Amino acid sequence: MSGYGATGGYGTADGHGTADGYGMTGGHGTADGGVTTGGGRGHGAADRDSEELTFAAAPPVRGGAFTRTWWGRAWLKALEDTALDGRQVKEGRRHARAGAVGAVSVRPGRITAVVQDPDGSAYRSDVLVRTLADEEWDRLLDLAVDSAGHIAALLDHEMPPHLVEDAAGVGVDLLPGIGDLEPECGCEAWDHCPHTAALCHQVARILDEDPFALLLLRGRGQQAVVDALQARSAARAGGGAATGGAGGPRGVSAAEAYALRDILPPLPAVPVPDAAPGEPPALDTETDPEPGVEPAALEFLAADTAARAHRLLTELLAGRPVAPAGSAGGLSVAEDAVRLAAGRPPAWVAGRLASGTGRSRAELDAATRAWRWGGAAALAVLEESWTPDGPALAVAEAWLAGAWEDGEAPELSRSGARWTASGGRAQLRLGEDGRWWPYRLVGGGWVPVGPADRDPAAAFTAATAEGERDGEPEETNAGSRGLSQ
Repeated sequence: MSGYGATGGYGTADGHGTADGYGMTGGHGTADGGVTTGGGRGHGAADRDSEELTFAAAPPVRGGAFTRTWWGRAWLKALEDTALDGRQVKEGRRHARAGAVGAVSVRPGRITAVVQDPDGSAYRSDVLVRTLADEEWDRLLDLAVDSAGHIAALLDHEMPPHLVEDAAGVGVDLLPGIGDLEPECGCEAWDHCPHTAALCHQVARILDEDPFALLLLRGRGQQAVVDALQARSAARAGGGAATGGAGGPRGVSAAEAYALRDILPPLPAVPVPDAAPGEPPALDTETDPEPGVEPAALEFLAADTAARAHRLLTELLAGRPVAPAGSAGGLSVAEDAVRLAAGRPPAWVAGRLASGTGRSRAELDAATRAWRWGGAAALAVLEESWTPDGPALAVAEAWLAGAWEDGEAPELSRSGARWTASGGRAQLRLGEDGRWWPYRLVGGGWVPVGPADRDPAAAFTAATAEGERDGEPEETNAGSRGLSQ
């Protein structure tokens, strides 16, 4: 968990320690970054149903974005929108990067930690969050159990975006908004101070790894949520009964299933695909084709279809995820022409693809380079322009502001969704999905030089790296629509 571990311990009578001894006897801040367990209530990593979890202090962090998940960024956005003084938020981020936040306690409605100033003084800091009422929990759990994907994502420590959106639609706010993070600090600041801001930044990193901590903040621990989801799922499967018996789920008894073991034939062995796709039929015959039909073009398309089918079958038999059914038809003619060109076809085919889509050969070369880095999404970033609206631009600027330490950020000028570095040789392009693409000026034109990255600093490093990247990753698998006419 990136340096975090749920562990035990608060050592004072009320389970939370005092400002002057919190980090010593209360279970925070050992020299090796761990947490000692005091005499108060403690919870181990296996006890996920406890009403309090303690995450060990994290070591200092240098460079890079502070949080890597969308829900972690939403948490920090709530802090930035709530705090009246942005300087306090930046100071808190520096505190958190420096490792000044002790072990973090997460419990319903409250997070707590001791935060140390550079001069050595330490303050107990708390941030309060409203817990959900039982009726709100019922609505949230009913939404979650409607989708197996929601449950699978939660158990995989992911926060499903659609669950958050659907919950908001029925009046249940999982993620905090403006004014939802209420600060309390021993420094007696009346607004968010560097200590509560540092605590919020540390919690964002915790939520990256364990979104169940957010649910605990809202009032219920992981095991309570999982048990409730299982009970609801069983009740729906049984027509309202969660257990077997009259009206319960019907099935085959264990004795009957065991008796059939020698009657049912064994499952067939998993087939082994050929090492390479088959050859398409030759269409060069003595019969003249119909007007407008080119046998060589059809042979090329047949070979492409066979190669894609072979790749999908190989991935399926190997247990790797494959594209959903019907996704091959999701490409436009212009996009599919680039996909075909990215497979390095004969020169005459590339020429047809270029002219059929209104591109020059140079434009097609740039398009295929983008495709090899990221498929249709990368092609859209190359050939389409868009301007982020207010919220999207605010998120992008926040990413850029947090990607570098103070004084280390490059000088960038923005035009639409493109940020160009001073000197005009490197550029960052923001995709509509929030990812950053590295571009470099080559021969008078901008070309992509790497895959997308959520961290603009990492993308900028690729854009400014010495030497030219080969630009030849594996072709992105996508559907075919045929040659452009």
